[in-house]
Amino acid sequence: MESSSRKKDYNQLAALHLVKQQDVFLSEWFESAKKDEHDPYLEKILENGSSMYQIIVAGISGQLSQNELKNLANKVAHERLEAHVNIGDFVYNVNLGRSIIVKNIIRSEMSAAELQEIIDEINHLFNLFCYHAVSYYTNLQNQELKEKNLFISENHKDKLAVLGQISSSFVHEFRNPLTAVMGFNKILKNEHPDIKYLDIIEHELNQLNFRITQFLHTSKAEINQNTRDTISIADLFKDIQMLTYPSLADNDINVSIDIDRHLMIEANEEELKQVLLNLFINSIDALKTQTKPRNILVKGFSEEKEGMIIISNNGPVIAAEHIKTIFEPFFTTKELGTGIGLFVCKKIIEKHGGIIACTSNDDLTAFSIRMPLHAI
Repeated sequence: MESSSRKKDYNQLAALHLVKQQDVFLSEWFESAKKDEHDPYLEKILENGSSMYQIIVAGISGQLSQNELKNLANKVAHERLEAHVNIGDFVYNVNLGRSIIVKNIIRSEMSAAELQEIIDEINHLFNLFCYHAVSYYTNLQNQELKEKNLFISENHKDKLAVLGQISSSFVHEFRNPLTAVMGFNKILKNEHPDIKYLDIIEHELNQLNFRITQFLHTSKAEINQNTRDTISIADLFKDIQMLTYPSLADNDINVSIDIDRHLMIEANEEELKQVLLNLFINSIDALKTQTKPRNILVKGFSEEKEGMIIISNNGPVIAAEHIKTIFEPFFTTKELGTGIGLFVCKKIIEKHGGIIACTSNDDLTAFSIRMPLHAI
């Protein structure tokens, strides 16, 4: 009983000592604390320091409410987040205050044994304050990030909804006359096979039809499961090479294809062809300004129950920051790009249960597709 009474006396003595040293503490702490002159809560820093000091005094003298400490921690955390202050600066200021208080307590006339319990209590209160503040700061920051991501997602959805409406109108207005022109061009080739440039016209019409299909896919919600076929990837790339031959020849591009003849994937052939053709054309575009040799390498093989397709080129490196957003809608590095090609590719591959990724370094830029061999 006497020991408990003596401990209470020591605590009261320490609390009284701190009360007398409050102005000295606040002056020393505020002068050394990390501050930003643009902080909208700059005038609150000294006020919060004073409140924390009073909490320490109340804690030592046994008159502290736990809610009081937590409420102050949450208040300070909210202000620090609003001020966009680095959380490291806040933790530094808290520990600076702890050090100054402990230093002042040590200067009192109490023995080392008497001081140890009081210092332990001070450290406990500061640790508790720091825990509540950082936890609340982190929760607020996560909530803010979640709201921003939701806003970005909704903004993308709005853009895609508008693009879907445009796509429907675009396809309706352009595909009918385009189909007629393509049909008459074929009739001309059959009736007058010696007319020059009909092959070039056919190629360009196919390219235009391909671009229109890209817009159409941005508004499609689902893949028609009934249209899936077992596709030979090697045969598919033969068609792609034929479609792109004029561009390959004009730009003197070397193409090396190493695809396992047994690589067969169950997919919607039209959509998978669109993806691979888009990636192949992107490689051609990337090589147009590249010094020779200009190389495209296509690999295809199976791994257990998955098929791997890799299209790479030795064109310019894609910046690391662009790799992170290259599949986002409306993002493009091309001067006249729409920013939907790779987004549509990702959308189609993911609907087939696959994954598409991009890597780039000084030697090669590669787009890799991993897909289930059989429909899921």
